[in-house]
Amino acid sequence: MKKSSQPIPSYAGALRHAPADKRIEILRLVGKSGSISQAAREAGVSYKAAWQAVDTLSNLAGVALLVRAVGGVGGGGARLTSAGEQLLDAARQMDGARLDVLQRFTGGAAQALSGTGLRTSMRNHLPCQVTRVQFAQDGDPMARVVLCLPEGGEITSLITLESAELLGLQSGLPVLVLCKATAVKVSAGPLPAREHVNHLAGRVARLSRGTLRDEVVMTLPGDLQLVGFADRPNRLRVGSKVTACVEENAVVLALM
Repeated sequence: MKKSSQPIPSYAGALRHAPADKRIEILRLVGKSGSISQAAREAGVSYKAAWQAVDTLSNLAGVALLVRAVGGVGGGGARLTSAGEQLLDAARQMDGARLDVLQRFTGGAAQALSGTGLRTSMRNHLPCQVTRVQFAQDGDPMARVVLCLPEGGEITSLITLESAELLGLQSGLPVLVLCKATAVKVSAGPLPAREHVNHLAGRVARLSRGTLRDEVVMTLPGDLQLVGFADRPNRLRVGSKVTACVEENAVVLALM
């Protein structure tokens, strides 16, 4: 019997990261209107961001989720493939199940559960809130997102305009700030301010000595833990005052 060459959809991959993803909303609107441009207008994002959303979901699913069609609203149209329809059905069921579980818990338990579906190599996960989103006036396709930490202090992230649109970033929105431990450079004491670099002050909680650098777990205000590395030689000890430096283009945002 000849084996099928058709790829097997990975709906778990496409739905793993955010049950209420803006990308799923855009895919649903494409199915409703038969048009990427119409879906973008209804979702409040640009045409380019809408295509990025569909492309990302298709990459994660491993199969095409829509095909271009002749006609449609505003000219060229699009329709969902059977895989796209199945993905939307799976998303609806996941949303219902997730809401049912979260309604049984409140406070910190619910907040912790909201981030358990996010599996990543990034060791630093900090709950924050969007303070403001700054858009460039000179056509630069980037947005600077200013975020506040739970117990004071700010951290900024530089992301593309399309990412800002798809995340629906606005003042007051709770998000997770993510960054790789290798992107965090830890130094003793305060440091002079540098443009496009975040400075976070704290104290050393744990040290793991290495040959070229030491791994440092530092405590930020509010008992948040941040992992980074300090070059050797250094005089760091548990309890030492330290500053973590993270470039804003290394700061990733995720919806909680």
